[in-house]
Amino acid sequence: MGWMGKMVGGGIGFVLGGPLGALAGAAFGHMFDSDENRQVRVDDAGFSPADSGQFTFFVNAFSMLAKIARVDGRVTSAEVNVLRAFMIRDLRLNVQSRMMAEQIFNKALKDSRPFSSFAHQFKKEFRDSPELFELMIDAMMRLAVADGALHRNKEALISSASKIFGLSEAKYRTIRSRHAKAAAGDAYKVLDCSPDDSNETIKKQYRKKVKEYHPDTIASKDLPEDFIAYANNRFREVQEAWDTIRRERGL
Repeated sequence: MGWMGKMVGGGIGFVLGGPLGALAGAAFGHMFDSDENRQVRVDDAGFSPADSGQFTFFVNAFSMLAKIARVDGRVTSAEVNVLRAFMIRDLRLNVQSRMMAEQIFNKALKDSRPFSSFAHQFKKEFRDSPELFELMIDAMMRLAVADGALHRNKEALISSASKIFGLSEAKYRTIRSRHAKAAAGDAYKVLDCSPDDSNETIKKQYRKKVKEYHPDTIASKDLPEDFIAYANNRFREVQEAWDTIRRERGL
């Protein structure tokens, strides 16, 4: 590893520490070493090798997003698409930097450290740039509703990040409402309802769907394993859809 790779890799490893820091540092270092003679311009993506704070943003941001995506036990293709849109539209990362971001994201999925450790590090580094806190909460919320419903565990993480960042409750609610309303539209579809339906109609549909896909109901029938897996996923989607609508309507 060349001197630039050592400097960058060491800086990232110091920021994160542990296995994830070592892997992220090695990845960044390799990126610089492999193209040193061709002057890879990571700064074109908004990250300068001379500014360790920008690398801190890069690593912590995608680690936090990974924790949110993974909290419900799965990472979907819709979430990956939102992640890539964030890289391209918001951060304007070049191809090489996007590849690095995905590596960090994937490593963070398996990292054992809590979400809060990354959120606190992000707050410490960017306490003088509050606009970045709003950017991250917005990105987290976009990721959280990618599948059409705002999972309670995802919302809990985002809410905790908002508190750590020092955002007001009003600001958090404003950001949340922008995305939760869109998620609610998909949630109604899951329950075969319309936003114009009454609370009682929606509750009736929810109870019907729960009964239809409840594990006890499925277990009582001699059904193929593939359908059982499908039913379990549908049951979870129904629960998440109801949670989204219930919060939106204040039920």
